[in-house]
Amino acid sequence: MIEYVDAAQAPLKNTGQIRLYDADGFAGMRKASQVTAECLDRLNEIVKPGVTTDEIDAFVYAFGMERDALPATLYYRGYRKSTCTSINHVVCHGIPGSKPLREGDIVNIDVTYIVDGWYGDSSRMYAVGQVKRAAERLMEVTYKALLRGLEVVKPGATTGDIGAAIQAYVESERCSVVRDFCGHGVGQLFHDAPNILHYGRPGEGIALQPGMIFTIEPMVNLGRPHVKILSDGWTAVTRDRSLSAQYEHSVGVTETGREIFTLSPGGYDPDLAART
Repeated sequence: MIEYVDAAQAPLKNTGQIRLYDADGFAGMRKASQVTAECLDRLNEIVKPGVTTDEIDAFVYAFGMERDALPATLYYRGYRKSTCTSINHVVCHGIPGSKPLREGDIVNIDVTYIVDGWYGDSSRMYAVGQVKRAAERLMEVTYKALLRGLEVVKPGATTGDIGAAIQAYVESERCSVVRDFCGHGVGQLFHDAPNILHYGRPGEGIALQPGMIFTIEPMVNLGRPHVKILSDGWTAVTRDRSLSAQYEHSVGVTETGREIFTLSPGGYDPDLAART
């Protein structure tokens, strides 16, 4: 049985209950999420051939420190970096390192900042120089899949509706949805209930209610959906070495629809701004 609970009355740990946040909670999410979105905007100036993912990670750390925003991934379950950088066939949780980006790479950069106890979680894809059309198309499909999922969010819809909308679009474009990872509740915890699957059937899953806050973050592969985890315990890659892409936003359910907290202040996602 699914239990919804007033976030103010819930313990600060994942109990499996679904927290419902009030106006103050939404305000806290706006503040944290906009630091994250501003950082992702600034990365457009930094991501280019020859730059290492360690340099990107250092920028994310410094950007946060200048704004009293703590990178949530830093020392999270032993992870030692301020961001995740997932290149080409890396699906998610790529660890920054000394290897430079190359012309034609695509990279997902996942940033979460903690501001006043609130977690702003978002990720975007970046093209490194000129990329092949197949890579460009994969990023387009993944971004549009995120749009499809966000458009579903409103009171009375279900988590299955979100997953079904994403899956139907992705598979119509002859790509595949990764099943091994999902979106999640977020707010005063990094990862909370409910899980948001990026595949499913309409009408199934958990009913959305005003006050819920969660991420939608589809991972889409150009080939088959299967992944494996490398020996570092974090890096997930496609089993068939096909390209993978991901976009992520943090979103709250309102009385009439949705609020996307991590919208780009620089207008890098104009399609979303028109739909909120």
